[in-house]
Amino acid sequence: MAATKPKLDISVDKPTPYTFDLGLLLANDPNPLPPSTSSGDLEERLAATARDGAQALINQLLTTLPLSSTPAGVLLTLPQVSTRLPREKPIPAQKEKTKWQQFADRKGIKPKTREQRREKSRTFNEDKGEWEKTWGYKGKRKEGVVPDDWVTEVTEKSEREAEDKQKQKKKKRKV
Repeated sequence: MAATKPKLDISVDKPTPYTFDLGLLLANDPNPLPPSTSSGDLEERLAATARDGAQALINQLLTTLPLSSTPAGVLLTLPQVSTRLPREKPIPAQKEKTKWQQFADRKGIKPKTREQRREKSRTFNEDKGEWEKTWGYKGKRKEGVVPDDWVTEVTEKSEREAEDKQKQKKKKRKV
């Protein structure tokens, strides 16, 4: 039979107690590392200190926080974070608004909501009783179906005016 490891004690006693931030799952150990007895046991001392810190954190979690049992398993509700962690980089400066954003603020223009954008891209098919795409793959525009509000009546006068404008543009190009 293989040699079994002895079970370690679950209570951790240190001269200076740990400080905890359970919101971050943080246990801070102010005690120095135990003195070395030989040159090669640094890894063992670090592993023992880490094990003690983890055991103290688990003990603190299980004794101070409320546990709830659900069908998904046992849940532990963590408190709010109390230790403010430092940032590696400073908070970025707020970008200046573009000319368009300044204009939109002055005029009260707001971006369209998702529903407003979606209205344009879908049309209601009364025959099927469902919404269909207006543009893109299998869209109504591809099938040649154009809604009635896009149909405009063309008179002879408006046709003549359009032809006159085209002739004037051609004359300007030649000159």
